[in-house]
Amino acid sequence: MHNSKTVGLLCADSSDLYLAKAVYFIERKLSESGYHSMLCTTGYTFQRKQESLKLLLAKEVDAIALVGSHFIGQNETENAYIREAADRMPLVLLNGELDYPNIYSASCDDYQATKDATNALIDDGVKSLLYFYDTQSYSGRKKQSGFKDACSEKGIEDTFHLLYVGDREDIDGVSTRIERLWESGMHFSGIVCSEDYLALGAAKFARRCGISIPKNLQVIGYNNSILTKCCDPELTSVDNHLEDISEQVVKALLCVLDGGAFPEKKYFAGDIIKRDSTKF
Repeated sequence: MHNSKTVGLLCADSSDLYLAKAVYFIERKLSESGYHSMLCTTGYTFQRKQESLKLLLAKEVDAIALVGSHFIGQNETENAYIREAADRMPLVLLNGELDYPNIYSASCDDYQATKDATNALIDDGVKSLLYFYDTQSYSGRKKQSGFKDACSEKGIEDTFHLLYVGDREDIDGVSTRIERLWESGMHFSGIVCSEDYLALGAAKFARRCGISIPKNLQVIGYNNSILTKCCDPELTSVDNHLEDISEQVVKALLCVLDGGAFPEKKYFAGDIIKRDSTKF
């Protein structure tokens, strides 16, 4: 077997706080184990993802890590290029999942973590909820399903709303979108967000409109990033244990490259880190 001591990394967007941190953790762990890494940023188009994966295969790296869930499509055709790559070398997915030989995954249980966060608000008396999201990636779909199932099981399926924002990390734009929704007459007492920057935008909206957090509006973010401490009150958020997941990715790579057996899938539970944007 060819051994270049180099692992290829695919990342959709190196400016994304979550993805950048994941790449940092993985590169650090690989370096500590004597491996180099080769990073390709792909963007979000299907063509660029395919081209970047082919590029890494041509460079004859030993294995490839797909960092983030944006690489997993919604049907078999969209995932064919990943399966074909796995026929040639080991692949590990960070926060994605694909059933196929030579593909391994390490993920947060985003479905259950979002469901738990939503249930915490509902159990605290919140009856009207907004779910704010920015992607329909594999992980994004899991989060949204967790929110919707929590609302359905608690009997408030008629008093929740979904709001999509397409411009990533535009905090002012997020704030304005919620304000327009509020002014249209759609009021809510809790907001569950798929990312921390969305929660930060929600907090900015509340301050601008004179809505007290958490007295009149409770807000939960996701990823437990540094952004949770960048506003007053500080934001409750789901900790998806990114460093642990990244370490698991490297463990899987090194074990498989060494000829060992490794579990194909590993899930990590998300934990709600309570701060001052919620009352529970």
